[in-house]
Amino acid sequence: MISQPDQSLTLRGPSSVVSARTASRPHVSSRSKRYNRSHAGGSSCIPQNEFPVFSHSGDVEILIRAGARENRYLLHRHTLTRCSGFFEASTSQEWSKASVLPLPEPSSRELARIGEEAGRNGGNEVARTVDSPGPRRRWRYELDPGSGRDDIPMLIQKEASTPGSTAPPTTTQPSSIFGGAVASANTPAPRRTATHSHTHSTSSFFRSVANLSVSPAKADQVAPLSQADADLLRDYDNLFRIFYNYSPVLDGVNIADAYVQCKSLLTLADQYDALAVVGPRVDHHLLQFQGRLWKQIAKYPVSYLRLGYLSRSKVIFQEALIHVVGQWPAGERSIRHSFPDIVLDIIEDKVDELEETVSRVESRLFRLSLTNSRGERVSPGSSYLDWLAVSFFRQWLADNTSPPPLPPPSIPSSRGNSSRSAAVVASVPTVPNLASLGRTYRTLGSGTSAGYLGHDECKRFLKLTPELYSRDNLRRFEKRIDELKNAAREIVRPLMGSELELELERGASAAGNVSTSMTMAGMTSYLTCVRVVDRDLPWAIED
Repeated sequence: MISQPDQSLTLRGPSSVVSARTASRPHVSSRSKRYNRSHAGGSSCIPQNEFPVFSHSGDVEILIRAGARENRYLLHRHTLTRCSGFFEASTSQEWSKASVLPLPEPSSRELARIGEEAGRNGGNEVARTVDSPGPRRRWRYELDPGSGRDDIPMLIQKEASTPGSTAPPTTTQPSSIFGGAVASANTPAPRRTATHSHTHSTSSFFRSVANLSVSPAKADQVAPLSQADADLLRDYDNLFRIFYNYSPVLDGVNIADAYVQCKSLLTLADQYDALAVVGPRVDHHLLQFQGRLWKQIAKYPVSYLRLGYLSRSKVIFQEALIHVVGQWPAGERSIRHSFPDIVLDIIEDKVDELEETVSRVESRLFRLSLTNSRGERVSPGSSYLDWLAVSFFRQWLADNTSPPPLPPPSIPSSRGNSSRSAAVVASVPTVPNLASLGRTYRTLGSGTSAGYLGHDECKRFLKLTPELYSRDNLRRFEKRIDELKNAAREIVRPLMGSELELELERGASAAGNVSTSMTMAGMTSYLTCVRVVDRDLPWAIED
């Protein structure tokens, strides 16, 4: 089917006249005349007024050079200053190096107005720029790579050249496969002559075919970009794309590559004071990975804590914070050197809250005991076997909730009391870390009691007292140990909760098979019951 142009708004004659015209030329169509039209090697393209080069309304020129490649942007000051504090300060009256451009010709104003209606972004500011009666200004930025190897590339402002003062810089334009250079966005199209000879068109055709065969050789001469230069160009392009409400070009398949690209983009946004605009885009992109994202956060919680802080992602920051607090003080040194004080205060507050909850649960566990048939607590005089079961349980609890003793000092001494002082130093208790405590309470709160104080351990313990060892006493001893395990499981239940998206997602899928406490206890070896609310975030939450 051949689509015909809409002629509803054109003046048409009577139906008989239209039918007569159609019948007289049955084989002529509007498309048949277009096959002989060619723009090969020509420069008839009208400069567009759209991202990344707003030819008619842009007033900020940005050149990003990396290796043998250069990306040129012609953007709007109004958009850049709204999204970036760097551009807001550098284009202010105090630091501005803008040059005054002459007023455009009437024909250029009409083109700008057309581009304004066709563009989907920056329409209002285009109208203000074009229709303003005063002189237009233009800013120019170039990427300075720095002089040293450790220098960070940074945009620096330079004097923008006016069309009337100096000659425009000569830039190498990419060649078309049909010969000739592609028209620049700022170069006006030359006028076409009204007459063309047959000889000229024939020679142009053969010259285009010849250039078509030669063009791959020219492309091979261009040096390939290094990975660092390609990443730099990608980051700046994504930064400006986000400013104009375009989606950034980030990896959507491999989450490891997506993390590296998002981290690099956030670092660049932090450099230009644009985290408030770039952060939500990065958050939206990473949250699309869902389950894979939760696993990566569990593997690298400190790295994702920083990424969540820079992007102001509540979900990522909360998920990483729970992992960091549960494994504290693991990674403490790197956290103190790479995070601001406000984040450190939040971590320390959550660690204090968790330690307070653990201490309350621990005190209840050590007070746990058994009672006899009369409701009295067991003692060596009333029920020696039951008292042994309580002592055995408390000894296991003390061994698993206390850190190993410090080794004695190896400094030789001739004094006779050296062994006594070494014993005193070794007996000084140290504060256990939350990671080791978490493994113990996870074991106590597990749904199966076979993880500790099993049959073999009870049997070896009773054999230490030969007169008490028998099958009946062993069976009774194991029964009383099971009663202590069941009571301990209820005591540690407040520590078995989890606020992790990883465990909540898995727990929901396995809820039909096993109990919730058992499912949660088998995912991480540390405690994940830390609760993070909006007031705990290091940034203000807008209602």
